[in-house]
Amino acid sequence: MSTRTVFLAFIAFFGLCLSAPAQTQDGHESDPASALSAALAAACRANQTQFASYFTADNAAAFRELPDDQRVAVLKRFSLSDEPGKVLLSSDPQNHSVVRCEAPGGTVEFRLGDARVRENLAFIPVAVVHSEQVVFGLVRENGGWRLLSLGLVLLDIPQLSKQWAAQDIADREDEAINTLRALADAIDTYRRAFSKLPDSLAQLGPAPPSGISPERASLVSEHVASGEGSGYHFRYRIVSPPGAKQDSFEIAAAPDSYGKTGWRSFFYDSSGKIHAADLHGALGTGDGPLISVEKAP
Repeated sequence: MSTRTVFLAFIAFFGLCLSAPAQTQDGHESDPASALSAALAAACRANQTQFASYFTADNAAAFRELPDDQRVAVLKRFSLSDEPGKVLLSSDPQNHSVVRCEAPGGTVEFRLGDARVRENLAFIPVAVVHSEQVVFGLVRENGGWRLLSLGLVLLDIPQLSKQWAAQDIADREDEAINTLRALADAIDTYRRAFSKLPDSLAQLGPAPPSGISPERASLVSEHVASGEGSGYHFRYRIVSPPGAKQDSFEIAAAPDSYGKTGWRSFFYDSSGKIHAADLHGALGTGDGPLISVEKAP
């Protein structure tokens, strides 16, 4: 299973635990299934304090030391939701817990299986509807059950947070490349429609009720037409390549927040090629390595 698949399964897993846990007099869940359910409930509800209480001591401390945006990102990954959700609990015919995490962006359903307990260790399978089954490991620590592993992968919050942050940045960079290509396609469409290049990206934006015109061609969203999108900002300019029969254009892009929304800067050159390089937040140039083939005529 890939790191990302493990990650998603892990997140889905946490949405499961939305039941009211059985507790002993000292406040700890009396069985591993209740502890796992409580942890998943906390993730679904985006309750950082409760969520951290179901990690082992080392992981709990590491989680609390993460920057707030990373703690929020971890909870989103566990709950498979970008926003806090409402927890609904029911049981299947075998009396297994079925947990639904209902959020504005959608609902995730988790089905908790039988716990296999071996002294101070417990393993609980969880099936995520429309996904695969995952097994969670828990360990008894200080009188309560704490999350230990996902399948055969031990939970290491400091290391996992680095991997998750790197994956988030990679996804945002991919989105920025897609936005760059969409802008280039819109500019080409504008040229075919009006027999000239737009003077600025603003001319690609939504048209008023009076209709499409060279000033507002309705080819991209208002946000993208302002030169922003996918955590990047874009600069467009018209160029006249030597020997070319007509003007062409270039688009340079840079992350809005270097190291958070992206590492690499991008550059769409006049021949339709895209270059990428880590320029520490500066706009991309044509000196970076190519990441795409030449644009089709």
